[in-house]
Amino acid sequence: MKNVLAGVFVAVVALMSVAEAATVSVDWDDPVGIVKPVNGVGQPPMIGAPTSFPMMRYLKEAGIPYARLHDVGGVYGQFRYVDIPNIFRDFDADETDPKSYSFAYTDALMKALDENGVEPFFRLGVTIDNPVGAGFPGYFIDPPKDFAKWARICEHVIRHYTEGWADGFRMKVTYWEIWNEPDNQPDAKQNPLWNAPFSEFIRLYGVAAPYLKAKFPHLKIGGYSSCGFYAGVGAEQVAAAHSSPRMEYFIDCATNFLAAAQQNSWPLDFFSYHSYSHPAEALRQVRYADELLNRYGFTADKTERIFNEWLPYVSHDTLGTAKQATGIAAEMIGLQNGPCDLACIYDARCNVGNYSPLFNPLTYKPHKAYYAFTAFNELRKLGTAVRAKVSGAPSLVAAAAKGTGGAAVMIANDSDAEVPLVCDFGGREVVACHLTDDTHTDAGLPLPKTLAPRAFVIVLLK
Repeated sequence: MKNVLAGVFVAVVALMSVAEAATVSVDWDDPVGIVKPVNGVGQPPMIGAPTSFPMMRYLKEAGIPYARLHDVGGVYGQFRYVDIPNIFRDFDADETDPKSYSFAYTDALMKALDENGVEPFFRLGVTIDNPVGAGFPGYFIDPPKDFAKWARICEHVIRHYTEGWADGFRMKVTYWEIWNEPDNQPDAKQNPLWNAPFSEFIRLYGVAAPYLKAKFPHLKIGGYSSCGFYAGVGAEQVAAAHSSPRMEYFIDCATNFLAAAQQNSWPLDFFSYHSYSHPAEALRQVRYADELLNRYGFTADKTERIFNEWLPYVSHDTLGTAKQATGIAAEMIGLQNGPCDLACIYDARCNVGNYSPLFNPLTYKPHKAYYAFTAFNELRKLGTAVRAKVSGAPSLVAAAAKGTGGAAVMIANDSDAEVPLVCDFGGREVVACHLTDDTHTDAGLPLPKTLAPRAFVIVLLK
């Protein structure tokens, strides 16, 4: 009897670990736009800096379109890169004199990105000063003492990299972002990025954005990297912490900023924001951001929606695992299918810590999550997104693309249960399939009939 009961128990557990079957179908005759550049990164791997940056090749091999340059200028960058106080070290100096600028280190970084086909997404501002929250003094997070001069300094930085000023370059650098998380005000603590009321940041944007847009009408000027819209998706859908006064403050800041930009007709070529949430929750926040922008007249034809800090499953337990890799794959698929124009994961450093999911700092080799980017790049190379539908298991998401080189489908199972898989690829023949899960990493295998827990595949077709 014990053996019989044990067998029944095992059978029940086995059934519980198998989700509802899913059918993935693709309509190749229903294009839905481009495959979006939602596979950008933040903070590129700067191992070997500043002479060679050998790990940049991984960005090239994965077809990374953008690298956002934020948090590369602080402790990890030896206070030499990107940040305005690192480039223009004496605010009282003459901003029209090339000798007032220290470009050398940022030049090396920008050249390395350019040589590897990655366009810099340039944040004009400062790196986060995390110790401030623990009571330590901040060094560069005070607002500029002269907003108009700060704008002129930024103008010359832009001219150096796009117009050759001061022995500079003529690089393609489309996006210029004013500051980062000026709303990052912890409860009863100092903001580690903007040591002033948020209203002062609104005033800075109102001075700098119109000035820079007038000087560079062909470039995209925007901001401000909102901390996010956790509280905007409804208390019934999020953890209690996401309905805290701090999270509500983020939304208050965004509405005040957008109202001021609308009232004063300030340029806002893009609005950027962040989220560190489960993929499904993050996508609800993306939709909320879209609705909020529409409410203030910043419709998608006027203002791009840029999600330039995101990362699911942030913990030591998930770093380097298939769970995090599949969450990343699922979130990219969701961003492709949702109201988002460009996205950059946080981050691509080869570094210790929970926020560097792509590379192992002990081996200088990719983690599993890196292969979510190589998989998505197969869609990007084809160019035209087409309708992919998933019926059945709600944990499964899919995106598909076609082009002159063939077609591809990316499927992710962001759950802890295996999913029986039925694929209707409209008569197209499978050429190759690469699987990443708990036991495989970008492994070339036949298309599975059951997709394992915490797994994603990229299927190439002709």
